[in-house]
Amino acid sequence: MTAKYAVFGNPIAQSKSPFIHGDFAKQTGQDISYQAIFAEVDAFPEALAEFWQQGGVGANVTAPFKQQAFELSDELSELAKLSGAVNTLIRLDNGRVRGDNTDGVGLVTDLEAHFGELNGRSVLLVGAGGAARGCIKPLLDAGAQIVICNRTHAKAQSLAELFADYGEVKAVAIDDLADNAGYDIVINSTSAGLAGGLIALPSSIIGKQTHCYDMTYSAEQTVFNQWAQQAGAKKVADGLGMLVGQAAQSFYLWRAVKPDVSVTMAKLRELLSRG
Repeated sequence: MTAKYAVFGNPIAQSKSPFIHGDFAKQTGQDISYQAIFAEVDAFPEALAEFWQQGGVGANVTAPFKQQAFELSDELSELAKLSGAVNTLIRLDNGRVRGDNTDGVGLVTDLEAHFGELNGRSVLLVGAGGAARGCIKPLLDAGAQIVICNRTHAKAQSLAELFADYGEVKAVAIDDLADNAGYDIVINSTSAGLAGGLIALPSSIIGKQTHCYDMTYSAEQTVFNQWAQQAGAKKVADGLGMLVGQAAQSFYLWRAVKPDVSVTMAKLRELLSRG
């Protein structure tokens, strides 16, 4: 019997998740269906309840519903609890719904694929919103030493305090970044670049060994990665691999099989290049 999955969002037409999970299913011989479901901003709980009633067994959740998915889960993974957001829902055999967050696992997997092992490396995490929060523990688990900076310094400080027990993490004000030169990896977790704007960062944070990663992605070079290259970054990468990586972890939680991320990524990159 075909197992039924979906991704919920608003907007959702642009979602690559149906393509990604369709490719995973072909690769691994899994009998699933996967659709994108648009939910009105104030009607996500009803849309999700209807999906479960129609036999859904798992779902992904994207903006703006990750926090609501957290609240609607009957039980939560440790990562979901720390993230304060859920992007993966699993319908258990007893009918309860388990919420998880696979974004951080997707990020770490992609960072290691592009830049090598993270253990002992200094990471500057730009931004202190939901995207950053969901990735801090997986980065710490991989051995990274994290500095968080954000336009609102208090938000960065509260995040650093939240994760203080899990590894080496601190907050630094943007004005003080110039004194913290040459990080191993700089990660942009903000979506500011999508609107053509960026947090004003000093180029001194980029050393000859610095790798830069933008959690957003596009067919062209992202605004952040353009800035990083101009500042002398050794290597840059965008968030397409994070997107595929978090999907692969969701797929694994649902189906207990791991697809080959590189195969799907190559297909997706080609799809993006065709517009």
